[in-house]
Amino acid sequence: MTRITPQPGIMDIALYQGGASHLAGVRDVLKLSSNENPAGPPPVAVEALTQAASAMHLYPSTDHAALRTAIAEVWDVDADRVICGVGSDEVLQFVTQAFSGPGDEIIHTAHGFSMYPILANMAGATPVCVPEHERVVDVDAILGAVTERTRIVLLTNPGNPTGTRLPDAEIVRLADELPDHVILVIDGAYTEYAEGYDGGRALAETRPNVLMTRTFSKIYGLGGLRVGWGYGPKDMIDVMTRIRQPFNLSTVALAAAEAAVRDVKWVEDCVALNADQRARLTGALRQLGLACDDSDTNFVLARAASVAEADGAEAALNADGILVRRVGGYGFPEGIRITVGNAEQTGRVIAALTEWRNAS
Repeated sequence: MTRITPQPGIMDIALYQGGASHLAGVRDVLKLSSNENPAGPPPVAVEALTQAASAMHLYPSTDHAALRTAIAEVWDVDADRVICGVGSDEVLQFVTQAFSGPGDEIIHTAHGFSMYPILANMAGATPVCVPEHERVVDVDAILGAVTERTRIVLLTNPGNPTGTRLPDAEIVRLADELPDHVILVIDGAYTEYAEGYDGGRALAETRPNVLMTRTFSKIYGLGGLRVGWGYGPKDMIDVMTRIRQPFNLSTVALAAAEAAVRDVKWVEDCVALNADQRARLTGALRQLGLACDDSDTNFVLARAASVAEADGAEAALNADGILVRRVGGYGFPEGIRITVGNAEQTGRVIAALTEWRNAS
């Protein structure tokens, strides 16, 4: 019998399940299950990646200076307080690993990113799940769960899969009322889609215990390259950098991300397209009797009257070659998360659901 055993918490990790990408027997699959940008990556990013490919025999930059400088210039932040990772997931792993361990607690909300309890268990800490109120983060519930063992609060804003957003004043209240020993992580993967929202930047600049994270996987269409970044107090970033692998981002990923972040017009166009089609999809879902909250992201969470009704709606979409995401694991067995596509793709979703509703 082997005496080799994993660290505490490892066997409590349930494997992450990504959105489906294939339908048996269907060639023209429309994948709206992973919140990907229907416009794809910016052409300038593809060009930069292609040019960088000839240097793949060379090790990449270890300090990510060029990318951090570009992020700082575009988002008006201090480059010395930026840390880059393999998607924002790795930045979240840095902070949980660096600042928590066995005996500590990490708070997350009921409908937050499903990686949060995984990250807590990876660090040997205990994940603590608190309820939300009508699919919106409940600050009082978070504060009520804080103990002397709490080290980190992981907050998804805007939320996934809810699409809802906690008002700025409530985020400030949360930051104000958390004890000094607790780090508030504002995970803003969908920040660019939320009008007038800074993703927690102001708090990360002025508070000693607030970290903001962002990703290149959504608005920039670089999900396949895996690039993200975090922004926070210099001493916190310095600690996290000590556990970052020196070559965690490849030459081509760094080049593409730098080009993408500088293409401000691309972001503006994608935001406008998303806002237009999001409103169209939301209105159509409500007319078809599927409840949904106003979304500040690039997806809409449709809520059927029952699991059986959700099954029927999903089956109708699948029959038309459309993949969406069921979110029972997030606490919504009757929920269907639908990525906002372009005009043609949104029309295809509406047509399939309209036909289903008329036939039911």
